[in-house]
Amino acid sequence: METSRAWLATLRRHGVALSAVVAVVVAAAVWGPGLLLGPEVPVRRVERRDFVQTVVATGRVATPHRTSVGVQLTGTVLRVAVEEGQAVRAGDLLFELESSEMQAAQSQAVLAVRQAQARLRQVRELQAPVAEQALRQAQANLDMARGTLQRNRDLFEKKFIGQAALDDAVRAEQVAQAQARTAQEQLASARPGGSDLAAAQAALAQAEAAAQAAQARLAYTRVRAPVDGTLIARNVEPGDLVQPGKALMVLSPAGVTELVVLIDEKNLHLLRLGQDALASADAYPAERFPAVVSTIDPAVDPQRGSVEVKLRVPRPPSALRQDMTVSVDIEVARRPQALLVAADGVRDPDSAQPWALRVEDGHARRRPLRIGLRSGGWCEVLEGLAAGDAVIPAANGGAVAVREGMRVRVQGAR
Repeated sequence: METSRAWLATLRRHGVALSAVVAVVVAAAVWGPGLLLGPEVPVRRVERRDFVQTVVATGRVATPHRTSVGVQLTGTVLRVAVEEGQAVRAGDLLFELESSEMQAAQSQAVLAVRQAQARLRQVRELQAPVAEQALRQAQANLDMARGTLQRNRDLFEKKFIGQAALDDAVRAEQVAQAQARTAQEQLASARPGGSDLAAAQAALAQAEAAAQAAQARLAYTRVRAPVDGTLIARNVEPGDLVQPGKALMVLSPAGVTELVVLIDEKNLHLLRLGQDALASADAYPAERFPAVVSTIDPAVDPQRGSVEVKLRVPRPPSALRQDMTVSVDIEVARRPQALLVAADGVRDPDSAQPWALRVEDGHARRRPLRIGLRSGGWCEVLEGLAAGDAVIPAANGGAVAVREGMRVRVQGAR
């Protein structure tokens, strides 16, 4: 009995020891690699490929200018021929004013022109020939009066007639001479350069000018598109009383389309005129189209710390509309076969001494870097790393914080 109890006590002691040994073995199997080889950490692999640096911005669609359309005179709108959003060609009717009074004035002006033309024809075709005939008659009368005067003088010297008869002949010659001068002046006035002809021509010119003014005022009642474009605003309806000085419609002219975006001033040194870009409207994100940097505003907005940049769109897609929101990727640099690492693998990238933790022989080693372009979550490595190197990212997915010199194991690669 005593022997059995002793044997059981011995067995219990060895069982406890065996359990302890098993626990140690299991713990070594589970935690041994971590204790001996360090924690598993994700890494970023350094790779070599072509790299494009872009500056990303948002903005809106704009045309170089907008055209406001109004009226030249006060009137009542008779009808509106276009709707907002409609494309129009230069010369297309936009809206029309009531024009009965203008039409009557234009008709009166046309009649005044016809009357002035008739007066001019009268001067040229009737008055001038009559004046020529009158001048010939007056000249003949003058010649006859002069002959009579000369004969009467001869008779008076021979005492055949008295002083009264001579005086009558003198007066007759003077009257004939005055009539000849009058006829000559009348003919001169009817000929080119003469006063009657000049007055008739001036009256015709005045009537034609009045007719043109009346025609222009009548034309002002039909408001037409000044340029090709799209109607983007309409503030007029039939029956409205309108007057000069108010924009009733706004046209977005057809032609060069521009994108206006705001760029953070810290990227200003990267921008150049003529740089290529790819853009897309937020309403159609899958439809990307090319654009070119055309203008960089020389001033910086102090409130927003941004610079306005305009991009020309050589071939705008048909779906693009005025004031649409757009996203733009401006290509500012390109590197063929650049050495790249994910941006989260670079520590202190904005400092004078960026660095990375590279996995070397199972240890995390600090490596100073010289970096170049940065874009789209990638950094160009100029010095400090080689293709294929494994770099521990700054945020390693919640794993233990890695310090320089720690033993680590590579969990995965990117």
